[in-house]
Order: sequence, then structure tokens, then C-alpha cells
Amino acid sequence: MEIKFDKDFIFGAATSSYQIEGAWDKDGKGPSIWDVFTHQKGNIRNNDTGDTACAHYEKYREDIGLMKELNLKSYRFSINWPRVFPQGRGGINPKGLEFYDNLVDGLIAAGIEPNITLYHWELPQALHNEGGWESRETIDDFAEYAAFMFEHFRGRVKLWSTFNEPYVVANLGYRMGIFAPGIKDPQKALQVSHHLNVAHAKAVAVFRKKKIQGKIGIVHCMSPVQKMDNTLSCAENAEMVDGMFNKWFLEPSFKGSYPERIMDVIKKEGMELHAEKNDMESIKENRADWLGINYYFRTRVFDTPGGSGGFDWKKSVNIKPVEGALYTEMGWEVYPEGIYEILKDVNKNYKIPELYIAENGAAMKDAVIDENGIVCDDDRLEYIMSHLENCKKAIDEGVPLKGYYYWSLMDNFEWAHGYDPRFGIIRVDYDT
Repeated sequence: MEIKFDKDFIFGAATSSYQIEGAWDKDGKGPSIWDVFTHQKGNIRNNDTGDTACAHYEKYREDIGLMKELNLKSYRFSINWPRVFPQGRGGINPKGLEFYDNLVDGLIAAGIEPNITLYHWELPQALHNEGGWESRETIDDFAEYAAFMFEHFRGRVKLWSTFNEPYVVANLGYRMGIFAPGIKDPQKALQVSHHLNVAHAKAVAVFRKKKIQGKIGIVHCMSPVQKMDNTLSCAENAEMVDGMFNKWFLEPSFKGSYPERIMDVIKKEGMELHAEKNDMESIKENRADWLGINYYFRTRVFDTPGGSGGFDWKKSVNIKPVEGALYTEMGWEVYPEGIYEILKDVNKNYKIPELYIAENGAAMKDAVIDENGIVCDDDRLEYIMSHLENCKKAIDEGVPLKGYYYWSLMDNFEWAHGYDPRFGIIRVDYDT
């Protein structure tokens, strides 16, 4: 099967720093909240850590060679904030900066465009000790960190994003406590979500004030929300889920406001979002140039038992498996049509000039079939092809999709799941 894309369409692969770099305390790097969180026993499956990960810090030259062999046009990666600023602000770590200089220069020499994410969850522990994302001071710290990186890579890096999946930062890190920093407090999660939005806006403002050649975006995890029961309460549940998962961050990024329905729910739950006078104005004025969408699965919403008496995510969302459907090793339904559905919906409602699939991929069983470490990868190949077919369908219908990044370049540390799930198009032998 052949799917033809425009010659300028970007095919790339993505990673994040904590998941692949290792060298967690090498050459002057400061600890991040993920270093601390993973070192606390019981937080991660098998008590795995990213201390070594894929040893990308040492093997980046080999990894660039593999990217070139794959014929990637672009590589999306993140900066580990405390590798460059060990305390989050103040003194720069020359060795950490040198690593990213070498990586960027090596990519450019190989004909691969670097796409940098400033924040893929690696908050310096030193800043967390002073309040972290609960504190407004971290907003300014992030803006200063962004300003330094923009200036340092001026002329070399043209594609930037501020945050990867702020939904995950706020909800898994501060509401559910299953990701770093491991806090379980809905009010704190709400406030953190607002501070992330303000920090994004300030970084965009810095980017434009400095007149950096290139484009600045943000990356959100998104999922088409489908109601599975034909009832009023199911429709209300679906609207709630869509508002919480998709719109709470997307609407500030590209409309400069929060969804009213979710604001009403927040008030009913007795919580309050604290915003300073010019916050919403700043968010509205500093709209990003592009949106990255991370798509993995659809969200099916059912009627909550007891009808409209109250919404319960665990009892209403994806509670029944789809008969005959393929599921990945993460337990996620393979639903390639969803990537088309979310692209069409975003284009219709937000009119963003450029869209990218910033992550899309699958953890498969990946059984080794011979002594050379070869894996029969037909299931992943089919996954990629079916999703690309739906991307092309969206493009043909007028969606400004400019690129597709597969998650992930290589098997790596999969957060709370440790090293068990394998998403890579390059297999990693962790023992060696």
C-alpha cells in the first residue's frame, strides 16, 4: 500500500529527555521532580527509574545515525530543564548546554530538523521545593528559561513548543498523584493548570518580542469523545469529558478563555481558580502558531449508573471493551479513525494555521524472533499505516496538517509503567 503526501510534509519521531537520556546526575545536572519521584519506592512499576534509560546522553551520535537511516525529516525532543539550569534559574551548567548544542548541530548536519519541546515534565526539584507550578514565581522562571533557550538556538532551531500535555502535568501529577510530583489535590491541580496556561502565554510573548525566526506552538493530548448511550445524562457526561480532557487546555491556547461548562462544575465542587488581572488578556493575546496533537485512543462515554445523579469518570468512561477490537499493551483500543475525527473537529472549531500529529504510536508485544534481536513488527506497521491513511483523508478535506511524529523513536522509560511497554520503532536491549 502506498499513501502519497506532499513533499513538504514532515515525517518524524519523538522522544522526551527523561525517558531516554539517562545520566540523571552527570556533569553537573540538577535533579528534576521525576528523578526524585522515581527514586521513591513504589511509585513506578518494578521500581524502574530513568537513571540510565536509553543512555542517549552518551549515545546521541549513534542515535542520530539511526534517525538518518530511518530517513526522518525531523526529530522532536525535549530539553531537561535542570540539565541546563540545575537550580531552575541562575547559573548555567555548561556541560548540559554542550550536550544539547552537540545534539542540535548533529541533527542539522544529518539533514534532520530539530523540533524542541521546552517542557516535557522535567521541573527542576529546586523550583518544586519553592512551590513549583503551584507558585506564580515558576511562571517567570519558565519564561526566563525559555528566553535563554530561544536566544541560544537562534537561527538553528525553527520549530518550538512550550509544553507537552499540560493536562497530564496538572491532572496526573497534582490531582491523581500517579506522576511526579505525586500530589493528590484537585484545587492545586486546578491552579497548576492555570499557571501552565499563563506560562505558555509568557513564553510565546518572549518568542515574538525577541523576533525569533521560526514558529512557536503547544502540544496537547486529545481524544474524540463519543457518547455510547442515547440518554440525556450520557450526553451530559460526554460534554463534561470533552470539556475536561480536550477543551480545558485547548480553548485557552487558541480562544483565550476557559469552557464555561467546566467553570460551572468547578464552582459547584467548591473550588476556585485564582487569576491575576491581566492573565486572561495575556493568554488571549499570545496565541500559538501551531498545535501539536498527541493521539492514542478514542474516549467512549456511557451513562453513569443512577442516571443524572452525578458523574463518575471511572464508572462512565471506556468501561466496556470493544468487541473484536485490537488493544495495545497499554490496554488502549486501536481506533485509527479517531485521528481523522479529532483533526476535523479541531480544524472546524479553532482554525489553527498549522497542525501536527506530535505523538501517535503503539506499545506492542514485540517478541524477539531470532538471535539478532529482530522483532516481527507487522502489527505496528499496520497501526502506522492505518493512522496515516486517516491523516491523509483529513488533509484531502482541507485540514492544514503539516507533519506526523511517531511515538517513539526508541523503546524507553514509559513513566509509571516503567520499561515494560515498548513503543519504539527502534528496539532497545536494556541489559546492554
